[in-house]
Amino acid sequence: MTELLAPAGDLEKLKIALMYGADAVFIGGTDFSLRARASNFTLDDIAEATRFAHERGKKVYVTTNIIPHNEDLPGLIEYLKALEERHVDAIISASPYMVDMAHQHTQLEVHLSTQQSASNTETVNFWYQRGVKRVVLARELSKHVIAEMVKKTEADLEVFIHGGMCMSFSGRCSLSNNMTDRDANRGGCAHSCRWNYTMYRANEKVSEEMFSMSSKDLEALEQIPFLMDAGVKSLKIEGRMKSLHYIATVVSTYRKLMDDHLKYGQIHDFMPYLIELEKAENRLTSHGFLEGLPGPEQQLFSMRSEQPSQLFVGLIQSYDPITQIAIIEQRNHFEINSNLEVLLTDGSVKTFYLDEMHDLEDTPTPVARHPKQILKIKIPFQVEPYAMIRKAS
Repeated sequence: MTELLAPAGDLEKLKIALMYGADAVFIGGTDFSLRARASNFTLDDIAEATRFAHERGKKVYVTTNIIPHNEDLPGLIEYLKALEERHVDAIISASPYMVDMAHQHTQLEVHLSTQQSASNTETVNFWYQRGVKRVVLARELSKHVIAEMVKKTEADLEVFIHGGMCMSFSGRCSLSNNMTDRDANRGGCAHSCRWNYTMYRANEKVSEEMFSMSSKDLEALEQIPFLMDAGVKSLKIEGRMKSLHYIATVVSTYRKLMDDHLKYGQIHDFMPYLIELEKAENRLTSHGFLEGLPGPEQQLFSMRSEQPSQLFVGLIQSYDPITQIAIIEQRNHFEINSNLEVLLTDGSVKTFYLDEMHDLEDTPTPVARHPKQILKIKIPFQVEPYAMIRKAS
């Protein structure tokens, strides 16, 4: 079976990812992890995360994937032992030293980070011989190369299928470090490639139009059946800093696609899955390197990439099946006399018409305009906590 692996920036997002269909999540601790600005997990959080996941037969992987300098290393062995004590299922590392320390001082399973740029069979087998059970492949590989590597390697292979793509090889970029003194390889990326630039030659402007150096985000819906059939062990979604709604929508969509492929075989129409994905906040997307060397159409250059969405309007907190009243937490502006839909944790979507709304004091509230306001609405079908309410398109 192919695993669906999702990101989680905090405990709430971890629970959402697992409830909406992820088989495993990857999280960052407060030390030794990239994405320094994400809501990283304390050791107590990690203990709660593994408990929640293991009760549901699911897994938690912790990233220890910085490229460390000398000053980053104190406390590493103690931290690895603490992760083992909290029963994490694996760590994801890029440093050979961190890999060796995990093997020498713990029984932790080790996965090799994409930061190591594993892009050929011999490299994967080298790391497997050093005790690495899984290798997260470089993102610069086609699906056909990946399929051949599955046949010729002993380690489990993990492939990115959705989320941000780096303009530098496997994320090993120095732009941010040089331009802002924030080291991308130690968790401080400022996304300098996404800024707008103007080109000059000898102080003379060459280009009238501003440009960026960023690629489109990855979206591999149509490649999923091929990768599953090829024997890829894990399909990975990127985005530990993304919202609850993004995680729920993306995870549930890929979960449904993977389940449909297992149940029905060949999938001929990917449009329903694409329509659902587009409801999440996202940038422009492409298939990256999975179909071969990307062309200009896979890049952003001077195109605007932001696609802000305010479809997500509320998070279910509780539901009374007798009165059909749901207690919700408001997330974006919405009004009564509108069509809404609910994304359930099984990935299904149901619609209803909202004709009245009240606050907790039962005061009629025709407009929800206050962030995180707690409201009462009537929903004519069963919903569960953490279901997402959205504006119906």
